Amino acid sequence: MKLDKKSLCLYLVTDRAWLKENSLVEEIEKAVKFGVTFLQLREKKMPLTEFITEAKKIKILTDKYHIPFVINDNIDVAMAIDADGVHVGQTDMNARDVRKRIGNDKILGVSVRTVEQALTAQNCGADYLGVGAVFPTQTKLDADKVSFDTLKAITKMVTIPVVAIGGINENNILKLKGSHIDGVAVVSAILARPDICLATQNLKKIAEEMTGVA
Repeated sequence: MKLDKKSLCLYLVTDRAWLKENSLVEEIEKAVKFGVTFLQLREKKMPLTEFITEAKKIKILTDKYHIPFVINDNIDVAMAIDADGVHVGQTDMNARDVRKRIGNDKILGVSVRTVEQALTAQNCGADYLGVGAVFPTQTKLDADKVSFDTLKAITKMVTIPVVAIGGINENNILKLKGSHIDGVAVVSAILARPDICLATQNLKKIAEEMTGVA
């Protein structure tokens, strides 16, 4: 699947810590059905076999709703289930090496915090960038804050799409207006809400307003 930047409008990163006893697959389907446009499966501690089994179930959903599906930092899982791509961070595998392994037909996302990192990722073959944390976040407590000015500078310097991430919710999305990002990535703003369907609908509407995507 080739990346359409419009698909980055409302990007969901999974974190089962917010789900309590609920099924991740079921909650993802609610979110995708009601407005999520891109999905990243993030599992740092799950055994490989279980990870692949879960990813296959989710791939069925994303295929059904025709949205891109990438795996966080695990090329083996991504290739095993034929995911649409991989997302890596600065401490994960080098982006150029990831591109060589997954080929040119898969989506490659890279997390960055500076203009220098952004340009390096783009030169290494990234299709899009995740920039953050733009706000304080409980999902990743060790995430360094990225200022609005840095976010705006990154969008100005690169030619590939940019997604903001980190502490984003329905109350602060519009603070990112004018940064020229192509979308917002969220975790708890959807998965921690008692009504995932309503939360997703609200976020999608505001994200479209902020990015100018209709």
